[in-house]
Amino acid sequence: MRKCLLPVLAALVLSLPAFHGAAQPEWHSTERCRLAADASPAAYARCGTLTVPLDPAAPDGPTIEIFVARVAALSAEPRPDPLLLIQGGPGESTVDMYVQLRGAFEQARRDRDIILVDQRGTGRSAEGFACEAPDDLSLDTADSDVLARVIDGCLADLKHDPRFYTTSVAVRDLDAVRAALGIQAWNIYGVSYGTRVAQQYLRQYPEHVRSVVLDGVVPPPLALGPDVAREAQRALEQIFARCAEDAACAARFAALPQLFSEVLARLDAGAADETDPPAISALELRALVRFMSYSAATVALLPVLISEAHAGNYAPLAGQARTLLRKLPESLSFPMSNSVTCTEDVPYADGATSDLAATYLGTAIMDALKQICARWPVGTMDLGFKTPVVSDTPVLLLSGEYDPITPPAYAERVKAEGLRNSAHLVGRGQGHGLVGVGCVPRLMRSFLEDPTPAKLDAGCLELEPPTP
Repeated sequence: MRKCLLPVLAALVLSLPAFHGAAQPEWHSTERCRLAADASPAAYARCGTLTVPLDPAAPDGPTIEIFVARVAALSAEPRPDPLLLIQGGPGESTVDMYVQLRGAFEQARRDRDIILVDQRGTGRSAEGFACEAPDDLSLDTADSDVLARVIDGCLADLKHDPRFYTTSVAVRDLDAVRAALGIQAWNIYGVSYGTRVAQQYLRQYPEHVRSVVLDGVVPPPLALGPDVAREAQRALEQIFARCAEDAACAARFAALPQLFSEVLARLDAGAADETDPPAISALELRALVRFMSYSAATVALLPVLISEAHAGNYAPLAGQARTLLRKLPESLSFPMSNSVTCTEDVPYADGATSDLAATYLGTAIMDALKQICARWPVGTMDLGFKTPVVSDTPVLLLSGEYDPITPPAYAERVKAEGLRNSAHLVGRGQGHGLVGVGCVPRLMRSFLEDPTPAKLDAGCLELEPPTP
C-alpha cells in the first residue's frame, strides 16, 4: 500500500506446497553493487539473483530470477540475524524504498545487515513480467475504455503466468533467499501491503523469524476494497478538524470542508476545463487528495491548495497532480498489483457500497478494480491465508493516527486476534508509514536489540508533532 488497491466475486483458491523435496534454488552472487533510485543518493551492497521455480509445485518447470541485495552492517561484527525489508504497493520495489528511506534504517544497520528482496514481479525482479501503462494511469481516474485496453494489452505482453505472482508464492521466494544466504533466523520489517507478506511469512515459517515490525498494518482477513474510500474520507475529516482546532489555520482557511466540496462540485461540472489545457479534473483532484493524505508533510499543503482552487487558481493543484500522479505507473508494477489484488482482495470484498457515494472518492476505485479483476486470472493462495495470524513472536506495530489506508484500528485488530506478544505505537497526527518519523528509527533499533514489546519505552514518539 503504499497505494493500496481493492474488491467482489468468488474464485478458485489453491494450496501451494512448500519447496520440500525440490532442488535447492540456484544462487548467483555478484560483487559490490550500486543501488540507485530517482534522485536519491546511491547505496552500496552486495547483490545477486536467486533462480526459483515460476510455479513452486513444478520445480522442474520454468524459472524466474529474484534480485537480492545485502547491505553490510556498520559494525565489524554484525549480529547473525539481519533485518529483511518488505515494501508495500502491492507492486513497489523494496530496493527503491530502501534507497529513498535508508536514513530510517541506519540505526538498525549499526548492528545488522539489511536484506533487500525485490518481490517477484517488482523492481529488479520483473523480467518477463512487465507491461506498458499510460503515464497518468490511476485507479482513481481511469477511463473505462482506456482501462480495458490497458488490461488486455498488459496480459498480452506478459511472458510469465500471472497466477504465480501472489503473496503465497512470494513468501516461498523469501524463505529460499534466507536458506541461500545461510541465515537461520531474521527480523522482518514490512510496510503497508508488506505487512501482509510479513504476516504470511510468519505464519508459514515461524521458526525462521526472530521479531517483526509491521508499519501501516493490514489484517490478513481484510479485503481491501470499499474501506479505501471510507478510510480516506475519515482521514480527510480528521485533517479538516485539525485545521479548525488550530487558531492560525482556522483563521486563514475558514470553512475548509465547504471550500473543498464547492471545488469538487465545480470540477465535476467541468469548471477547470475552460483553461487551455484543462488544469485539473475532478477525478484527478480526488486522487491527488488521497495520495497527499498519506504524508503529514503533504497534508500540510492541502489547506492552501484547496483555498487557492476555490479562489479560481487551479495551477497549484494541477502542479501537484503532475508531480505526484504521473509517478504512479513508474513506481508500481501494474501486473503484480493486479495478481495480488484480484486473488487476495476482490473475491472477498463486501459488496455493500451504497455508503460510498457519501465519500469524496465515491465508487471510482471499486469500479476500476472490478473491471480489472473480471479480466485478470485468479492466482494461487495458501489455505488459511485469510485467517488471523496467531503467534507469540515479538511484534512491534506502527500506525499513523491519520493514516488514510491502514488506520490504527487495523493494528489493534491483528493484536487482538492473534499477535499476543506485541506493542502498538501510534504517531500523533501522522499518516501512512511511520518508520522515518522522529525517534521511530531509534525505537526500532531498541526493539531489535531486545524484542520484548512490554519493555519498549516509546515516550519520545509523543514529542513528535506533525508538520504544521
